[in-house]
Amino acid sequence: MGESVAVHGPCLTVQALKPDGFYCDATAETLARTTLGTRPIGGRVHLERALAVGDRLGGHIVTGHIDGKVRLRSREKVGDAEKLAFEFEESDLARFVARKGSVAIDGVSLTVNAATNEAFDVVIIPHTLVVTSLGELGPGDEANIEVDLLARYLARLLEVSPDGSTKDAALLEKLKTAGFL
Repeated sequence: MGESVAVHGPCLTVQALKPDGFYCDATAETLARTTLGTRPIGGRVHLERALAVGDRLGGHIVTGHIDGKVRLRSREKVGDAEKLAFEFEESDLARFVARKGSVAIDGVSLTVNAATNEAFDVVIIPHTLVVTSLGELGPGDEANIEVDLLARYLARLLEVSPDGSTKDAALLEKLKTAGFL
């Protein structure tokens, strides 16, 4: 009771425990920004408990604070792996996604293979395709995206001065052109 658990990406709080599972509340904001409200009852979801201080960090930093949704554009076999290309539903998220950076799709931490202002792709290894529901996504399907935490904070630091005024537009444009934003 009261513990945080990521359910298919979004972090929720356990409200009740039952012998066959647990129950959480989801706010209107969570349902609007994520795919939780459209998941089929009984459908497969990814679950991840919150990281405890002192635990081993074996991947990217994922908080369960979903930034929005992306749509699967295409799938392509690459040897034993698969390349999944996603397009942004909200173009303002593109600035947080960089080649060789990280994203979480439906709570699964992944490395970005390529990125543009409209889309990005990731390559999923066979093990991840089997143990997650990413292998079940088809073109047109929506997925939850959590952008890189460091990119999110860097962008915020660069856009607002300590006094609350907007930072230098020319500097921001240079950083965007260089691919940092």
